[in-house]
Amino acid sequence: MSYDFNLKTKDNHLIIGDLDANDLAEKYQTPLYVVDEQKIRENYNKLYSAFSSKYPKLHMCYASKANTALAVMKILNTEGSYIDAVSPGEIYTALTVGFKPEEIMFTGNNVTTEELEYAHKAGVKLNIDSVSALERLSTIEGTEGREISIRVNPMVEAGHHEHCITGGPKSKFGIREDEAVEVYQRAVDLGFKPIGMHSHIGSEILESEPFMLAVESMMNIAGKVHQEVGVDFKFLDFGGGFGIPYSPDEDELDLETFTTDIINLFKSKLEEYDMGEPYFFIEPGRFLVGNAAVILTRVNTVKQSYRKFVGVDCGFGTLLRPTMYGSYHHIVTANKMDEEDVEEIDIAGNLCESGDLFARDRPMPKLEEGDLLAILNAGAYAFTMASQYNSRPRPAEILVNKDQVDIIRRREEMSDIFHGQSIPTRLLK
Repeated sequence: MSYDFNLKTKDNHLIIGDLDANDLAEKYQTPLYVVDEQKIRENYNKLYSAFSSKYPKLHMCYASKANTALAVMKILNTEGSYIDAVSPGEIYTALTVGFKPEEIMFTGNNVTTEELEYAHKAGVKLNIDSVSALERLSTIEGTEGREISIRVNPMVEAGHHEHCITGGPKSKFGIREDEAVEVYQRAVDLGFKPIGMHSHIGSEILESEPFMLAVESMMNIAGKVHQEVGVDFKFLDFGGGFGIPYSPDEDELDLETFTTDIINLFKSKLEEYDMGEPYFFIEPGRFLVGNAAVILTRVNTVKQSYRKFVGVDCGFGTLLRPTMYGSYHHIVTANKMDEEDVEEIDIAGNLCESGDLFARDRPMPKLEEGDLLAILNAGAYAFTMASQYNSRPRPAEILVNKDQVDIIRRREEMSDIFHGQSIPTRLLK
């Protein structure tokens, strides 16, 4: 089954929102991140409706590490989203755009005592990842009686790359499943009030099976903690990891089957362990924003070497995923949308690294210098992982809402490369 990415075209050109990508590139220059506001809203409501129609006590916590652009987070704030934050900086960002402290879940790992203190004083939900963090949190003034959640490792793993697997025997995240009762009891003994449990197994999940295994495992752990420690859970948080098709040969997540299977299992386990009706939390990131942005980049070099290379005006400082994970991103020619693929080429970035490649042997139309390429599905883990490597300023980011355009992050200038730096006076003599 071939996935077509639901792209809009007009007169051989790519359309984003109601606007021509070529006009956007001409006006705002390349490389350029282009975010589609309506796509984010559509994704949020589609996922929320799929789950809430089967279990109304639902909170979706946007995994903000996927894209922390203030405008993107504000869009999700207006839709009613909660926030999954993994650092004090993400807490600060969420508070800045208008999320209430009680709408923010902080799940750090290997956190410092200072970070725990910041999160506690901010009043956000605390999800504790280790016994060490639990013990250190108890030494912070004012944490007596503090409501907390604890992250467990359900010993289920999933992910498109080993670096993205967050459950199982090799994972650094969470407490062991076989120590959950002991750790929850320790939390009670330290004066905390445990009200939640959390797990997350990995990313880019496109089928029900691994998530079902994780739900079953965590519900059994929660049931045991409920029965043996007496914890009455207010919420159970199953993390995120819901995938999107990056390649045309990948199938879209079947939301109806996925949500039906998960909620039915969740409800049966609640009944089995007599746990009442706690809130069901999920933490989507990529699913909400991944397919809501593209990177527009201009072809500046066509070179026939031992292979045919097409060089563009951005590199892995703009999109790291292909270099870091070997990830596939579909690429289209925004000014030649109706033309057939006629050759297989390598699409190379402009950084001084051999690994700076967006594609190998990629079928494409006949490309020429000046053509405009659109790298799809660049809304998650693109700008958030961007860098100024090779002393290249980072691109601008614009938000398209139908026929409206706003610059939501200005293009960096050369002077931004050394922002915050200084030369010691002794070196200037």
